[in-house]
Amino acid sequence: MIIDSFFLLPASLLLLRIIIAIIFFSSGKSHAQHPVERAKSIGMSPSATKVLGIVEIIASLSIALGIYTQVGALLIIFVMLGAMQKKIFVWHTGFYEEKGYGWHYDLLLMIGALVILATNGGMYVLI
Repeated sequence: MIIDSFFLLPASLLLLRIIIAIIFFSSGKSHAQHPVERAKSIGMSPSATKVLGIVEIIASLSIALGIYTQVGALLIIFVMLGAMQKKIFVWHTGFYEEKGYGWHYDLLLMIGALVILATNGGMYVLI
């Protein structure tokens, strides 16, 4: 085999965890620090938006640090299911929109979280 999958699989899972953690930490920080502005853009109350931000931060830290990665991944999956539900059934957004606001991005992140859930994040986890 040209590429050693013994090294590639754990490294790939670690990179997946890191990028998903970066995305959700950034999003969560924005929701938690600016709940009024963010609430207007996503159609939620400021308090619910702040809770959403805190959940995203906790999930991202869990995934990045390898501490209860499956719990963090489940939180991300639920957040993405909520985002897709709003985009599909409330806003009637298509899978892929010209401006990039479709729910394809949410689905991709949810599937990444599903991979983390199914693999427990790979070899490089603490708990």
